[in-house]
Order: sequence, then structure tokens, then C-alpha cells
Amino acid sequence: MGKRLVLVGGGHAHMVTLANLGSFLKKGHEVTVIGPSAYHYYSGMGPGMLGKFYTPDDIRFATRQVVEKQGGRFVLGKVTRIDPQGKTLFLEDGATVRYDVLSCNAGSYVPQSNVKGSGDAIFPVKPIERLMEAQSRLLDLAAHGKFTVAVVGGGPSSVEIAGNVWRLLKDCARHMADIRIFAGRKLMSRFPASIRQKAMKSLQKRGIEIFETGYVKEVEAGKLTLESGEQFAADFIFLSLGVKPSEIFRNSGLPTGPDGGLLVNRYLQSTGFPEIFGGGDCIYFYEQPLDKVGVYAVRENPVLYHNLMASLEGEQLQAFSPGGDYLLIFNLGTGIFRKKWLEFDGRLAFLIKDYIDRKFMKKFQSIE
Repeated sequence: MGKRLVLVGGGHAHMVTLANLGSFLKKGHEVTVIGPSAYHYYSGMGPGMLGKFYTPDDIRFATRQVVEKQGGRFVLGKVTRIDPQGKTLFLEDGATVRYDVLSCNAGSYVPQSNVKGSGDAIFPVKPIERLMEAQSRLLDLAAHGKFTVAVVGGGPSSVEIAGNVWRLLKDCARHMADIRIFAGRKLMSRFPASIRQKAMKSLQKRGIEIFETGYVKEVEAGKLTLESGEQFAADFIFLSLGVKPSEIFRNSGLPTGPDGGLLVNRYLQSTGFPEIFGGGDCIYFYEQPLDKVGVYAVRENPVLYHNLMASLEGEQLQAFSPGGDYLLIFNLGTGIFRKKWLEFDGRLAFLIKDYIDRKFMKKFQSIE
């Protein structure tokens, strides 16, 4: 008798499984995919979409269409809690979904504990689809005169957002903005000095200001306040702080890592409940903490697919190996390339990233 496989999220770590849903159905299993949108947007191309180098269609995967085309069931909704004893998922709208085997690729979010109030000029960089709203708002502001854009955060996301805001306004707007990055104590602090210098040079060459004088204590519409008490006016604010895993697991009492991600073993399997698996930003890999970068989700793809099928069929699981060093290319409207000892910046770096990203998307969009 077939079993019930449920996937939470249609992200990078589920791509191979989504492409092969038919193999589960042929063996008599039911497949349900739950997602907050009918599409999954590729975060690695999000800043490029903000800068209008990509269209939304270029960077999204039609999750619902792919699931239903193969005979699976797609549920539009957001999971808020998991009952691992009852093997039941609870959704935001009150609905429930039962499972025998569960895989979570629920992603991450930008914390907003320092945001006071709300407004249409404060945008977290996730979910990626909100960057389309941000783009429209920026162009509207630019049509009415000079304005100021603040990017809160000092990591790769903040430099990519700032660089692509500049690109968007330069190519498509009547007025340029004053763009400022509030990077805490040090921009790109976890990267080598050579990468940091390339990023700073690229941004400063375009007139983008970088503040490394302290962390932002409070964000509210039109204003930032640093821990020192110093205040800065801003017409538009991006929140590009470090992401945190989905809160589902902590809210459900499941074993989690120190960051709140689902604690998984070498088989990408919950350490407390063997029928629960996970991948991408929402997990904490017990054997070795992993950076929140898409390359690990891509590497987890075939292992998750194998282990979900093996779990349903009572077969042997396959161990996940994170692998060695990985390629890093940042899109700041231009590119910065790093692979082991090789580093360079400029248009060639950007074109390499563009080629890799488009090839990745076309591979999975072809399933549609």
C-alpha cells in the first residue's frame, strides 16, 4: 500500500525531487507539496531582477504547475506547526495535512525585531518576490526627484542589493538616489580582505556610501537609529541582515540547532524523528555547520531525493557529504569571482555568474 509523502517548500533542495515526482506516484505513493506561492524564486538571481537585468519569469520555477502536471497535489499555504507524533502539519488557514514521510525546504527569513511600526518603504530582502514591489516603489520615488536609499546589513546580500539599486536607477530612472550601506562594524567581515576591498571599490566608485561606525539599533519609516544614538534619514530602507531558518521547527518542539534550524544527521534526517527530512537554509547539519548559500541546497538535491524514496520503500539511506570549497560569485551590477586562490572582478565575473544561473534555471524550467 502506498504512503503519503509531503514536501514543505519548493526550494533549491527539492528541485530534483520535484522533477521526479512521477517516480513516487508510479510506486503508488501520494505526493503533496505545500508552498506559500505557486512559484519558487531563485534567490541567487533576485538582486539581478531588482536591477532589471532579469525579468520575474527568468528567475522563477512554476512549482504548482510541475506538481500538478505529474499528478501530485499542490496546496497553497504556509505551515505553522508540525505534530511529529501525530504526523500532521498545521497550516496558517487552519487546514491540516497528514504525512508518512515529510521533507522540509522551508527556507529562511530576515529578522525584523528592530523594526518599529511598518510602512511601504521598508523592505526585507526575503521573500524574493517582494523585490518586484521594491523595484516599482524605487522607480516611483525616482520619478519625483532626489531621494535616499539605506541598506541595513554588511554581508553579501547588502552589497548585491546596493549595487543593483544603483544599476536600476542609472538605467531606468530620471533621478539617482543617495545609496548608503549601514554595515555594522565591517563590510563583508567574514570574507578575505581582497574580496572586501573589491566590493568596497566597486560600490564607492559608483558613489555608494559605506558606514562601518556601528550597528543599526532601530528602523522606522523614514529613519534609522544607530546604537550610538546617531540618526539618519532614509526615504527607502532595505533590511539585508543575516537570515534565520524558518521558525516552524522550534515552534513544533523538534530538535533544532543553535540557530533554530531543523537538526539533521548525515542522512539529512531529523535527529529525533526519522520520517522527517530537510534541506537548504532551514536545516542545521549536525556534523558540520553549513553556510547559508545555495550551493549546499543544490548538493543536497540528489541525496534528499534518494532518501525520501528509500524511506518510503524501506531501503538503505545515502549519506550527504557537503563537499569541499565552492565557487562564489557576487552580482553587484558587476561581478566579483572567487574560487580557492583565483579571484577577479568586473564584467567577466558577472557574465560567468549569469551563464551558471541561467543554465541552472533552464534545467528545471524545462520540466514545466
